Amino acid sequence: MKVLAIDDQQLVLLPLEKRLTELGYEVITETDAFKGLEVYDAFKPDLVIADVNMPDLSGLEIVKHIRKSKHKQTPIMILSGDTNDNTITEGFDLGINDYMKKPLSLNEICARVKRLIGAPKIKNSTNVTNNVIIQQRCVGVVIPCYNEEERLLSDQFLDYIDKNSGYHLCFVNDGSKDNTLEVLYKLQKGKEDFISVYNCKINGGKAEAVRLGMLHLSKKEDLDYIGFLDADLSTDLADFDDLVKTIENSDFKIVSGSRISRMGANITKESARKIISLTINFIIRTILSMNFKDTQCGAKIFHKDVIKVAFSEQFVTQWIFDVEIFKRMSQYFGLKQAKAMLCEQPLKRWIHADGSKLSMKDSIKIIGQLFQIAWVYRTKKTKTVLKGELTVV
Repeated sequence: MKVLAIDDQQLVLLPLEKRLTELGYEVITETDAFKGLEVYDAFKPDLVIADVNMPDLSGLEIVKHIRKSKHKQTPIMILSGDTNDNTITEGFDLGINDYMKKPLSLNEICARVKRLIGAPKIKNSTNVTNNVIIQQRCVGVVIPCYNEEERLLSDQFLDYIDKNSGYHLCFVNDGSKDNTLEVLYKLQKGKEDFISVYNCKINGGKAEAVRLGMLHLSKKEDLDYIGFLDADLSTDLADFDDLVKTIENSDFKIVSGSRISRMGANITKESARKIISLTINFIIRTILSMNFKDTQCGAKIFHKDVIKVAFSEQFVTQWIFDVEIFKRMSQYFGLKQAKAMLCEQPLKRWIHADGSKLSMKDSIKIIGQLFQIAWVYRTKKTKTVLKGELTVV
C-alpha cells in the first residue's frame, strides 16, 4: 500500500515517513507541493496526506487537482495546524476523507490511515506503540557548547527529539579544548535531519556562539521559530516547549524565560549570585527602560522575522548579550512597540548546574559591561544603521 505525504516542513514529514514505513507502507514524501503533484501522477498512491498552508500551492489546491485527475477517488487526508471552520468545511466540500488538526499523535494518524486504506499484509510489519507528537510548528534550538565533554546530557536531548517532532537542535562548539566536538558528532550520528553541529575553531564566547548558531538556523526555511538554550539544561526542554507554545499562540516576537522564585516552581540559585543578580537587574532595567525581572535566563525563543534585527551584528559584550538584544529591538522598533513584542515568562524549573562557566568574578565584570552597553547604545544612531542594513523577513 502506497502513501504520498506533502508538507513544506520536512521535520513534520520525517517521523511520519518513518512510522508508516515501519508499519509496512510504501511512503514517498515531498516538501514542494508542485513536485508532490508530479509524484502523485507517477506514484499512483493509495492515500494522499497533505498540509493546507504551503507556499505557492495550498493543500486545498492539491485536493482539487486530485479530484479532477484520472484517479479522483484516491483517499485524501489533511494534516494541518489550520483549525479555521471555513477551511475545514471547504476541504470536505472538495472531497477530502479526513481532517486532522495538529498537534496530534503519530499513533492517531496511523490509526486513521489504517481505517481509510487498511494495513499492509506483510510478515515484517512492525506494530509500533511508542507515541510521538506531530506539532503544528517547527522549532530550531541553538545550544552553545564550550568544554561540555563531561556535562552534556546527550540522552536527554535524544529522548526529547525522538518523542517531539518539529525540533531541530543546533549544537555550536565554541572552540572547546576538550573532546566536546567528538561528543557532538557522536550525538548527531543517525539524527542528521534533527541535529546539526556548527563548529567554531576559535573560542569566541557564548554571545558569538549563539549569534552564529541563530543565523545558521535562520537559513532553514521550514523553521517557524528559533531559540537558544543552555547545554547544561538548567532549563529543561519541556519548559522550553512552554515558551514555544506561548509565542505560537500570541503576537509576541520574543518570549524569554524568567527564573522567578514562586510557589509551584523549582528555582534554585546560589545565595551570593542572588544578591549580585538583584544589583545587575536594577542597572539593566534602567538601561532598557523596561521592567524586566530576568534578562539573563539562557532560554529564549524568537519569531523568525526578528532574527536579523537581534543577531545580524556582533555583540559588544560576551556574557550579557541578552540585554543588547532587547536594546536593539527597542531602537529598531521603538520602545513602545518593542515592549508589546516582548514577553517574559516564568519558568517551572531552573537548577544552578555545578561547573558553571560564569564565576563570581565574572559577575562583577558584568556591571562594567553594562555601562559599556549604555555607552555604545546611548543614541538612536543604531536604529538608523540597523534599518539601513537589515531587512525584516
